[in-house]
Amino acid sequence: MKKNIIDIETAKDLLKIKKTILYLVIPCYNEEDVLPITTKALDEKMNDLIKNKKISSKSKVLYVDDGSKDNTWNLIEKIHSENELFCGVKLSRNKGHQNALLAGLMSAKGHSDITISMDADLQDDIGVIDKMLEEYENGSKIVYGVRSSRKKDTFFKKFTAEGFYKFMHLMGVEIVFNHADCRLMSKEALDALEKFNEVNLFLRGIVPQIGYKTSIVYYERNERAAGKSKYPLKKMLKFAIEGITSFSVVPLKMITSIGFIMFLISFLVIIYSIIVKILGQTVSGWTFIVSSIWLVSSIQMLSLGIIGEYIGKIYQETKRRPKYIIEKELM
Repeated sequence: MKKNIIDIETAKDLLKIKKTILYLVIPCYNEEDVLPITTKALDEKMNDLIKNKKISSKSKVLYVDDGSKDNTWNLIEKIHSENELFCGVKLSRNKGHQNALLAGLMSAKGHSDITISMDADLQDDIGVIDKMLEEYENGSKIVYGVRSSRKKDTFFKKFTAEGFYKFMHLMGVEIVFNHADCRLMSKEALDALEKFNEVNLFLRGIVPQIGYKTSIVYYERNERAAGKSKYPLKKMLKFAIEGITSFSVVPLKMITSIGFIMFLISFLVIIYSIIVKILGQTVSGWTFIVSSIWLVSSIQMLSLGIIGEYIGKIYQETKRRPKYIIEKELM
C-alpha cells in the first residue's frame, strides 16, 4: 500500500490552520470607572488580532472580580451578555491581586493555549501583546513585560519602586527587574505553575522558578485611564514583605549576624566597665547604659518581628486553606 508523504512545508501549513487560543486575564477590584474604557480598547485589540489571523477566533478576555464592593461584577455580566468575546469569574470575597490573578489563570488554562495577564487600568500598554505573541512564536513559554522607563513616575514612586526590586535582589529573591504581572504564559507553564502549592502567593517570584524558555519585551507604562490606584504605599510595603519572607531566608541569617556583632560589642562593653571600675569612675556612663539598653531592646524586638513573620507563614501554610473560592463563572 502506497504511503502518503507530507513534506515539511505542507506540515507547517497544516499547523498554521490551528490558530493560538489566547485568553487575556484581567484582575478587577472596584474598577467600575475604568472597565467600560478597558472593554472598548481590548475589544478593538482582540478583534484586530483575530482579523489578522494572529490568534484564534475562540480567544477571549477574562475579567476576574476580586470581591469588588462597587458595581464591577454587574458590569462584567452586562459586558458578557452583550459581547461573547468577554467572560468573567467572580470570587466569593476579596482575596488580593495575586490570588485573583491565579484564579483567572487557572480558569483560563483549560480553554486556552496561552494567557496574557494585564492590569484593568490600561497602564500596561496593550500594544505589547503583539510583541509577546512574536516571542511565543519564536519558542518562548513565558514572556515578561518589562517597563522601558519610569519617566512618568514621581520621584517618590520611582525611588520606592526601583528600591523594591533592588532590595528583593539583595535579599536573594529571583525577580525580573521592573516587571510587575504583565506576562505571557503558555499552557505548559501554567501546568507547572499549578504545582506550586504555597498559600502565600508572590507570583513575581514563583514564575521565574518554573524554568522553560523565557524572554523579555519592553513597553512604556501609561497613566491610569480612570479610577484610583489599588496599590498605595501601605500595600506596596506589605507586598514587599510578602515577597521577601516567601522566597528568602536572608533576614533570618541577618539576625544571626547582628547577634554575633552585638556579642562582640557586649564583650568590649564588659572590658570597658571593668576598666572604669578599677579607675573609680563608676558613677559616669549613665547615658551609655541607657543608650545600650534601648539599642539592644530595639534589635531584639525587630528580630522577634522578623521571626514572627516566618512563623506566621508556616502557620498559614500548614492549614492549607484554599487560595480562592469561585462563586460565579461566565465562560
